[in-house]
Amino acid sequence: MDKTKQKIAFSFLIAIFLAAFEGVVVSTAAPVIVKSLHNFKMISWIFSIFLLTSAISTPIYGKLADLYGRKRIFMIGISIFLFGSLLAGLSQTMHQLIIFRGIQGIGAGAIFTIGFTMIGDIFTLEERSIIQGAISTIWGIAGLVGPLLGGFLIDYLSWQWIFFINIPFGLLSVYILAKFVHEQKPATNPKIDYLGAILLSIAIGSLLYGVMSLDEDFYLGVILLVITLISSILFYLQEARTSEPIVPLFILNKSSIIVNIITFISSFILIACSVYLPLHIQSIMGYSATIAGISLIGTSIAWFMSSISIAKLMKKYPTNIIVMFSSLILIFSSWLLTQLTIDTPLWHLSIYVFFFGFGFSGTLNTLTFIVQDSVKYNLRGAAVGLNMLTRTLAQTIGVTVLGAVLNVSTADFIQAHNLINITMQDFYDNTAPQYHELLRQALFYSLNNIYYILVGSSVLCLILSYFVPKHQSQK
Repeated sequence: MDKTKQKIAFSFLIAIFLAAFEGVVVSTAAPVIVKSLHNFKMISWIFSIFLLTSAISTPIYGKLADLYGRKRIFMIGISIFLFGSLLAGLSQTMHQLIIFRGIQGIGAGAIFTIGFTMIGDIFTLEERSIIQGAISTIWGIAGLVGPLLGGFLIDYLSWQWIFFINIPFGLLSVYILAKFVHEQKPATNPKIDYLGAILLSIAIGSLLYGVMSLDEDFYLGVILLVITLISSILFYLQEARTSEPIVPLFILNKSSIIVNIITFISSFILIACSVYLPLHIQSIMGYSATIAGISLIGTSIAWFMSSISIAKLMKKYPTNIIVMFSSLILIFSSWLLTQLTIDTPLWHLSIYVFFFGFGFSGTLNTLTFIVQDSVKYNLRGAAVGLNMLTRTLAQTIGVTVLGAVLNVSTADFIQAHNLINITMQDFYDNTAPQYHELLRQALFYSLNNIYYILVGSSVLCLILSYFVPKHQSQK
C-alpha cells in the first residue's frame, strides 16, 4: 500500500472512529445531559433519532454516490455530521438536542455507506483485508476509549465537548479526502428518484420506530409495521418503473439476498455480544465498565488478526467454505457462552470472546468483499448501501427482540421464586440487598437464554452459508 493510499485509509478510519465513538460517548454522557437540560423523559430519543436518520439516509447516500461521485457525497455527509455535532453542542433544550442529533445521524449515514464503497473502489482485495481489520479494531478502541474520554471531557470541560471534539478530526478527514482521492467522473445528467427515496424513508422509519414501540405501545407498533408493509410494496412498484431506482431491483437476486440475510444474522449476533456481554461482566461478575471494555477487546484483536488473512483465503478457497467455517466458529463461541456459570472467572470469558473475532471476520468481512465486487462501479454505492442498511436493521431489531427476551425471562424467574414485588430495577438500585443474590441469578438465567438464541442464529448462518456465491470482481 503506497503512501497516498495510507493517507486515504487513515481518513476513512478517522471518520469511522468518530461515528463509533459518538455512539459510545453519548451513552456515557446521557445522564449528565438530561440533568443539564431538565428532561429525563426524552432520554431515549437522544439515541433513537440518531439511529433512525442514519438508517434512512444510508441507502439514499449509496445511490447519490453512484450518481454524483463518491468523494463529493462523502464530504457532504461528513460536513452534515460535523454541522450536527456543532449544533448539538450548542443545544439549550432537549428538543433542540434531539433535532440536532437527527442532523448528525443524517450525516453519519454517509460515513459507513460511502466509506465502504470507496474502499472497494480504491484498494485491492489484500489492502481491503487490512483496512477491514483496522475498522474492527477502531470499533473496539472506541468502545474502550469512549467512556474514559467522555468522562474526562464531562468532568473537566462540559458535556458539550463530546460533540465539539468531532469537528477538528472530521475536518482533517475531509482535507485528506479532498487532496488525495481522485475518482471517475459521475453521470452528467443524473436523475434522482425522489418518490422512491420518500417511500423508502417511510418504510425504514416506520419499521425501526415500530419495532422499538412494540414493548411500550403494542398497538402503535403494529400500526407502524402495517405502514412499513404498505410503503415497502409501493416502494417496490416505484423502483420497478423508474429509470434510476434507489435500489435497483436486479441486484436483489438470490445471491444478494443470501449475502444480506447472513449479514443480518451475523450483525444480530455482534450487537448481542456488544450489549449483553458488558452487562454480564458488570452486573453478574461485579466489575466496572472499564474492566468490561478491556475484557472484551480480544474480539477486536482476533478480528484484526484474521482479517489480514481473509484475502489470501478467498483466493485459495471458495467463499462459501470460508463463511461456513467462520459460522462454525460462531457456533462454538456462542456455545461457550452457554457453558458459563454464575461464578465463572472473568479470564475464562475473555478467552471465550476472543474466538468471536475470527467468526465475525470470516462472515462480515468476506460478505462485504462479495458485495463490493458483485456489481460494477456505477452500482456499487447502492449495493453497499443496502448491505449497510441490513446491518443497521439487525442491530435495532436485535436489541429490541433480545431486550424483550431478557425482560420476559427475568420476570418468569422472579415469579417462579415468589418475588412478585421485586424487580431488576431494585437490583440495579440496590434497594433490596436481601434479594441481591437471587436477582443476580435471575439476570444470569435470562442472559443464558440469550446465549442459546445466539447458538441457534449461528447454526442458521452455517446452513445459509452453503449458498453463498463465489467472489467475482466486476470492476
